[in-house]
Amino acid sequence: MAMDVIDYEVFGDDMQYVEVELDPGEAAVGEAGALYYMEDGITMDTVFGDGSANQGGLFGKLLGAGKRLVTGESLFTTVYYNQSQVKRKVAFAASYPGKIVPVHLLELGGLLYAQKDSFLAGAKGVSLGLALQKKIGTGLFGGEGFIMQKLEGDGYVFLHAGGTLTCRQLHAGEVLRVDTGCVVAYQPTVDFDIEYVGKLKSALFGGEGVFFARLTGPGKVWLQSLPLSRLADRIVAASPRAGGSSSEQGSILGSIGNILDGKD
Repeated sequence: MAMDVIDYEVFGDDMQYVEVELDPGEAAVGEAGALYYMEDGITMDTVFGDGSANQGGLFGKLLGAGKRLVTGESLFTTVYYNQSQVKRKVAFAASYPGKIVPVHLLELGGLLYAQKDSFLAGAKGVSLGLALQKKIGTGLFGGEGFIMQKLEGDGYVFLHAGGTLTCRQLHAGEVLRVDTGCVVAYQPTVDFDIEYVGKLKSALFGGEGVFFARLTGPGKVWLQSLPLSRLADRIVAASPRAGGSSSEQGSILGSIGNILDGKD
C-alpha cells in the first residue's frame, strides 16, 4: 500500500515543529508524545504497532509491536485522520532542541535506517521495522548504533536531529568516523561498522568513548551534534544530587534561594 501524499511546512529554528496538511481522507502517523496541535475535523486513533497495511493480521501486528519495543519505542502509534470535507492540519513537535529533517523515502529507494529515537512522524503507510547490525563487533560495541529503525515506504517521514544537523553525501569508498550517538540516519548503501579509537590513553581520558561509528560510502548520511543521550548525561552530571554544582552556589543570593526552596 502506498503512503499518503501529504504537504508540510517546518516552523522554528532550534525548537522546531512540522505542520502537516491532510486532504480529506488522508492520515499521518505520529510517535507517542509528538503531537503539538490539530485542527477540528481530525480524529485520533491509537493503533498497535505502526499502523501500516503490511503488518499482516494479528501475528504481524504483534511482531511489528515487538520490534518497536526492542528499539525502545512505544508499542503503540497514533494515527491522525482527516475525516472532514476540507483540508486540515496537524502538527508534531520535537521534545528537545534540534532540527526536523523531512525525508522522502521514494527518493532514497524506499528504505532508510534511522536512530531508534529519531522518528517523529510520517505519512500514513510508513512501515517502522527493526534493523539489527549484522557484524559481531557492531553488535557488541555499537551502543546507540546497534539497534536501528528500518523505515520503509514511498512518502515523507520526519526525523528529529538534536543540536545542529549535518547531511553528508559520501562517495564510493569515502569513510567518515563519527560518535555512535551522532548518527541520525543513513541509506542502506552505506556500510555501518564500529571501530576502536586505537590508543589506550585516548580511550581512557579522551572523553569520547572507546569506539566510534565508521561509515563508508556510497550514500547519504544525516548526523546530529547533540544526541539526546549526550544531553541527558550532561544534565545528570550537572545536577546537585549527582555531585554537580549550579552557578548560584557561590553567591549569598544562591544560598538564600536554596533555603527558601527547601533545598538546604
